[in-house]
Amino acid sequence: MSTPSPAADRIELMQTFVHIVEAGSLSAAALQMGATQPTVSRRLQALERSLGVRLLRRSTHAMKLTEDGERCYERARELIADWQAFEADLRGVGDEPEGTLRVVAPHAMGQLMLVGPLADYLRAYPRVAVEWLLNDRRPDFIAEGVDCAIQVGEPADTLAVAIKLSEVPRVVVAAPSVLAGRAPPAHASELAELPWLALRTFYRSEVVLTHRPSGEVARVPIRPRMSTDSLYALHSAVRMGLGACMGSAWLMNEDIAAGRLVQLVPQWHVAALPVYLIYPPSRFQPARLRRFIETMRLALADPAGRAWEAGAPDDLTRSSRAGSATRTADPRS
Repeated sequence: MSTPSPAADRIELMQTFVHIVEAGSLSAAALQMGATQPTVSRRLQALERSLGVRLLRRSTHAMKLTEDGERCYERARELIADWQAFEADLRGVGDEPEGTLRVVAPHAMGQLMLVGPLADYLRAYPRVAVEWLLNDRRPDFIAEGVDCAIQVGEPADTLAVAIKLSEVPRVVVAAPSVLAGRAPPAHASELAELPWLALRTFYRSEVVLTHRPSGEVARVPIRPRMSTDSLYALHSAVRMGLGACMGSAWLMNEDIAAGRLVQLVPQWHVAALPVYLIYPPSRFQPARLRRFIETMRLALADPAGRAWEAGAPDDLTRSSRAGSATRTADPRS
């Protein structure tokens, strides 16, 4: 088999290579593709000759990617996705979302706040399926096959496209039992005298507050009795009276209204946390991703939307601001 020259042939060879890697063997890839094992082997050899590198090391019982093979696999998946989106766009089907969208969302928001907009998206586009993965870490888009992620806090990946969806106001709260026998703190500095709980994703040994009328900034050192990376665990612990905490208003406001929690130093403002939708840069975006971005932007920016219903929507949506991006996004999104 001669080295192919047309780009379409190289795309086919890369698709075969990706099938081999993901299937785990040439025979399994051949079965998935409806081809013979010799055909799959010839395509792999042709791609290796075309690129001038060895992609796989094979023995009787095992197959392993070379270092060049690992880089090729990651880039091949990107190129195939771009090519498929490009073809769909040229055929005029770019506005008909279909396929599977893999999304990573924060645990707490992904279980309550964002399920409403997700349901709206799935109803609007019945040919799309969504893998809704909940964790608070930043995903490896290529290795994990993730299309986009919703995250709270500033994005750390400077190469990813980041679209600001909204902001999450926070409040300082404690159970009434924590204040038993003492006067409620009047100045932010007095918070240091209380037992504390920390949400280690955003604060661990210090909380920063700003006095609304004067603009005075207070940096309050704390020694947490418990620290966690789970907003739900933090919420449960503060309701049990284990200490004061700084948490998302949408999760705490119902307890404040019911008297289960007390908002501390209400004249002192805690900086809101930004909410971003991030995705890897690509010249072409499939319609399913573009429409998902549109749905989330509208839901989180719209005060009448249902995204913030799992708490005190009025307080939260008044502070919501959407639309800015740290990089220029696809104009169609």
